[in-house]
Amino acid sequence: MEPHRWLPLEANPDFLKQLGIHPDWQFVDVYGMEPELLSMVPRPVCAVLLLFPITEKYETFRTEEEERIKAKGQDVKSSVYFMKQTINNACGTIGLIHAIANNRDKMNFETNSSLKKFLEDSLSMTPEERAKYLETYEAIRVTHESSAHEGQTE
Repeated sequence: MEPHRWLPLEANPDFLKQLGIHPDWQFVDVYGMEPELLSMVPRPVCAVLLLFPITEKYETFRTEEEERIKAKGQDVKSSVYFMKQTINNACGTIGLIHAIANNRDKMNFETNSSLKKFLEDSLSMTPEERAKYLETYEAIRVTHESSAHEGQTE
């Protein structure tokens, strides 16, 4: 069976609004780690998403780390929300879901928020079950696709 594939998503400020996050919260670009550049980031900050290219070195590290965790186990607090990525090109959306889900206590959602419903429905699921649920959750897929079409990159 071919894996699910979404269109690549550029940074789109309206994406959060379309998912039903109150406009009090936003994502902004961080242009560097120097103090003067970090001072431009609005406060408070609840999460930082790091985007980087996947290299052979990274894949080697990831595989070794995964094997180490399988062999020795891993202690993760039950309050941490995590889902596997099974959809190609959904890394940004899944990163946003992680950032928001792990800060639910700080977030304000609009009344009919598709993301709030997704999080409520998937809270008691395993990371694998959450991934499968996202594969079938039309509201987030459609919002992702709509936002991807608004991008400027060919």
